[in-house]
Amino acid sequence: MRGLICGPKLAACGIVLGTWGVIMLAMLGICFTTHSAVLIEDVPVTDEDMHQDTNPPQRIYDLYNKVGYNCFIAAAMYVLFGAFSCCQMRLNKQKEYLVH
Repeated sequence: MRGLICGPKLAACGIVLGTWGVIMLAMLGICFTTHSAVLIEDVPVTDEDMHQDTNPPQRIYDLYNKVGYNCFIAAAMYVLFGAFSCCQMRLNKQKEYLVH
């Protein structure tokens, strides 16, 4: 069958991983864009960001937003991965109904 790349079990695994990735990364993106203090260790802060700026919190907030947007972009990529897996699942179901 044309366009069939993976089997039904791998497609189901891709759907589960895609769903988990979207949920997890969307939640992380929300937490980063709301400047959650728990995630400060995951923000790429350097000494220059802390000491050379006249308004250090704003620079750190900008880094938080940057990481949050990256999480949203990764979540969108997981949506595409899940959609691809869903298409593969449909193609596998169509293949089951074909008579050889």
